[in-house]
Amino acid sequence: MKIARTSIWLFVLGVIVLLFATNSVYTLDTQHAAVVTTFGKPTLITTPGIKFKIPLVQRVQKIDTTTKEITIGYNEATNQSVNDESVMITSDYNFINVDFVIIYQVSDPVKYAYAAENPVVVMKNIAQNCIRSVIASYPIDAVLTVGKSEIQTNIRDMLFDKINTHDIGILIRNVTIQDAEPPTEEIRAAFKGVEDARQNMDEFINKATEYENAIIPEARANVDKTIREAESAKAQRVAEANVEVSKFNAMFEEYKKFPEMTKKRMFYEAMEWIMPNMKVVVMNENGVTETILPLDSFTNSSEEAERNYSQNNADND
Repeated sequence: MKIARTSIWLFVLGVIVLLFATNSVYTLDTQHAAVVTTFGKPTLITTPGIKFKIPLVQRVQKIDTTTKEITIGYNEATNQSVNDESVMITSDYNFINVDFVIIYQVSDPVKYAYAAENPVVVMKNIAQNCIRSVIASYPIDAVLTVGKSEIQTNIRDMLFDKINTHDIGILIRNVTIQDAEPPTEEIRAAFKGVEDARQNMDEFINKATEYENAIIPEARANVDKTIREAESAKAQRVAEANVEVSKFNAMFEEYKKFPEMTKKRMFYEAMEWIMPNMKVVVMNENGVTETILPLDSFTNSSEEAERNYSQNNADND
């Protein structure tokens, strides 16, 4: 009987030792941190590996420190809309369904474990308040189309500040609009038409910009070519004009010296230019033909006579 009692006590003692041994060892990986509480005082453990605790004295709570997400406006498991979360009112008094995804991470495991009973629920409630406040400050067209990026940024900044104020150990990484649509089919169709028109407008603008980028260099090249041709024509005409001016000045100087002879020469030259095959008949005072010469011979003779006359006057002087 005594041996049986001893065996029972040894068995109970072995079970107690085994329970103490199993409850005094825990493991920690890189994706979790451990908050170890000793008589109500928390201590943070972040290094991975096998860890030890004092049974019945220390309590270990593992906290997931990886990046996670929550949805607002729809159930991710069923992909069904949650109207209580998604239906909102815009600044122009239109109703709209908006779904959001919030990316967050535990930044302080100790505060996450003890600052609130359920920090994720607290964060979600704060997020819904921020979302409705920001959406209410934008018209429906901005929420559906061009204002999404700005709205996401404003919600993220507001949520970041409020979470830091509550100090629940959560860091907001990002806020994204998952989907936004009007609450009725008729309004959805109307806004789809607006969006299609805006896309067409952007396409036309891009094509016009491409055409502009292609045609402007060509036009500039044509302008440069035209300017160079104009400058060349200008220089040529100025040179020709200068030649004509020089010829006119020389002729005028001759005219001042021999006006009658110069006028005759100019007349003969003009007639030679007008009728190059014309012949000149010279008659004396009695009407008798003295000579018939081609105009060029006559004009050459006139020029020679003029030179002789000029030479005689110079010798007399």
